[in-house]
Amino acid sequence: MPPIAVAATAPFGADVLERLAQHHDVALLLTRPDKPRGRGRTLQPTAAKTVAERLGIPVAQPARLDESTEIPADTVVVAAYGLLIPDSLLSRALWLNVHPSLLPRWRGAAPVERALMAGDERTGVTIHRTTADLDAGPIAAQEAFELGPDDDAGAVYARSAEIAARLLDEVIADPHFEPQPAEGVTYAEKIGPEDRELDLALPAQELVDRVRALSPHIGARAAVDGRPLLVWKARVGKNDSLELLEVQPDGGRRMTYAEYLRGLR
Repeated sequence: MPPIAVAATAPFGADVLERLAQHHDVALLLTRPDKPRGRGRTLQPTAAKTVAERLGIPVAQPARLDESTEIPADTVVVAAYGLLIPDSLLSRALWLNVHPSLLPRWRGAAPVERALMAGDERTGVTIHRTTADLDAGPIAAQEAFELGPDDDAGAVYARSAEIAARLLDEVIADPHFEPQPAEGVTYAEKIGPEDRELDLALPAQELVDRVRALSPHIGARAAVDGRPLLVWKARVGKNDSLELLEVQPDGGRRMTYAEYLRGLR
């Protein structure tokens, strides 16, 4: 099978890359430049770069893509990459985008998070041709799965990566495309600071869905008895009340809510 390239940055893309590398010759990883992180603001590699270096895959990290970017493959898999791909490159290879939703529902930056926040009972993975329009390209493959009441974003991303790699094996070998439906389009806007705030006056199930959507990678915020907490896990308790299960106080570690309460005594 001919070599492929992968364009990926975030942990979801890193997971897809690792799975693809088990069955494909990955000639290049395109990923975003290293960024300063932590208190020391030292440069840290992207999640996808860490995987590529461990597997011995060549890495390129352009700050932007243009006609001078070299792609040593006729097929490029895009998964949580984060840079605009210009028409000059789209015309030079088959770019296949991995999108963790049932397109055309939840086009955009945060499809898993928005599906969970909305209380969706099912989601899925779509492999489509990358085009200039956001997540609107024709579909090569799609598979749905049910969302369990305890599934958080981490679980959904992991399952999506497994499905994506399996679908891509077939699509890369023999790609065929069908246009996306014109109806049912929704957009998954990027998660902002306001999306992380828990209004404890809202129904408990809505709050639990928000916590699930932001765990384990971002975290929801709440003020409980005047003290700020990151909330990592919660459930609907008796009388439809919100029951906190795992939290993290400012400057502290992640712990059960029972441990947190004991520390206040």
